[in-house]
Amino acid sequence: MKLPNYLVVGLLFLVVGCSDYQKALKSEDPGVKNKLAQSLYEEGKYRKAAQLYEQLKASYRGKPQAERIIFFYANALLETKNYILAAYEFETFVKAYPKSQKADEAYFLMAHAYYMTSPNFSLDQTDTYEALDKLQEFINRYPESERMERANAMVQELRIKTERKGFETAKQYHTIRDYKAAMKALDNFIADNPGTSFREGALFVQFSAAATLAINSVAYKKENRLEDAKSKFENFKRLYPESTHMEDAQKLLEDIEQEILTFASN
Repeated sequence: MKLPNYLVVGLLFLVVGCSDYQKALKSEDPGVKNKLAQSLYEEGKYRKAAQLYEQLKASYRGKPQAERIIFFYANALLETKNYILAAYEFETFVKAYPKSQKADEAYFLMAHAYYMTSPNFSLDQTDTYEALDKLQEFINRYPESERMERANAMVQELRIKTERKGFETAKQYHTIRDYKAAMKALDNFIADNPGTSFREGALFVQFSAAATLAINSVAYKKENRLEDAKSKFENFKRLYPESTHMEDAQKLLEDIEQEILTFASN
């Protein structure tokens, strides 16, 4: 079967392109590698470009061309989602060339690479805290950068993620009915995150834990715990009178007040 002309031409270009790439990889001439690496990078073929730039790093170490090669190598890694290695290479760049015209951009892209390693909130957040540190370093170092708005937005997103992780972790104590641990964990969460958007939910869960603990307490502890739970409700109502949790909170308050009446009549 005869192939259409456009397929023949396409395959020819593919074979020639692959042949040039393989020759460049095996070539001992840095100029050949550098020229093709730049061409591939500009065409968006970042994986192949990165392989050539990786080879070129050794060839140009200590030479003026190394600044450009390390930057493009790091960016090619970033484009291929090799975030850990990209972050490392950008960090190498900013340490080696702190006065480079690309230093601002490289520092931001390093922080961005760390940002991209941040996992879902339900997982360990070590990488998220590392990303926050790098973004804060960028903000402190380049306060006039045109990338400041993007950096601040990423910081806000990551902080919300860590706050959600903290809130959900504290809630787990309520889920497993360890109400004293839940109240303690939520106290710590609120103290550590005073401006968090999860404060309303945290205060409600804390009240719920206090109410459930009080209602199910032994007699000699019940009175104080009921009063403490009622106090937590009043604080929650004062801060969030229109809360979506208010109906559930009111029902718990009714149970508390009934328990107080029962306790007083005994």
